[in-house]
Amino acid sequence: MPGFDHTWVAQHSRISRRQLWRAVEAQHRVATMSLVDNVEEQHLLEHMLESSKPPTPLNADYLLVTPFRYTSAYPSRFRRAHESGVWYGAEDIPTACAEAGYWRWRFLMDSEGLKDKEVRAELTIFQARAQGSCIDLTAAPWNTLQHLWGDPLNYAECHILAETARTCGVNWLRYRSTRWPKGICAAVLSPIVLSRPHPERVQTWRCRISATGLHFVHGETWLSFKPDGSGFLDSTNVLKDSSYN
Repeated sequence: MPGFDHTWVAQHSRISRRQLWRAVEAQHRVATMSLVDNVEEQHLLEHMLESSKPPTPLNADYLLVTPFRYTSAYPSRFRRAHESGVWYGAEDIPTACAEAGYWRWRFLMDSEGLKDKEVRAELTIFQARAQGSCIDLTAAPWNTLQHLWGDPLNYAECHILAETARTCGVNWLRYRSTRWPKGICAAVLSPIVLSRPHPERVQTWRCRISATGLHFVHGETWLSFKPDGSGFLDSTNVLKDSSYN
């Protein structure tokens, strides 16, 4: 394995396209509406809030560009602390739910006064498309180092790879989920390769988080995950619509 030599990395990337799902906190308009008396005041408040934020990247769809608009003091799998953002998605809804729910569940378990409580949240789950130069860490020769890409705590090698990928013009990374090993995730390094399908696919899911795991509901569709160390086991998943994959 030639390490992260730039020429070798570029040679082992390919143009690829995937439909992805991402789960985020429910859209902010509900929150701002509770602060005002009418729609006109809400629009004014939204404009004031928007003007105080960092400028958006080229792609103006806020569901796509928000991760690139802000930095964080906390690292993620393919982003160091305080570095440019990464847009994380998954190839199916169960994986997107497990990924989004893990750190909420971890926070609950690490909080002495909360671990016996139950937290409820509402999530917006939407679909996007990534198309561009890709490194597929689930395929040879990258999958021989799955122990590096899937380490539940140590992201050091992932950070080095993401940095090298950017300099080689790689737009996104495809990798196996650590929190939900049955699933495949994507780390998009540049917003220019993201777009929304038409018609747009956006859903609202309710989430219940407790010591026993994660429970998601959307209409008659529900997903349940049991904790297993640094991730989750399959409990009972009922998907009424196969198009969720």
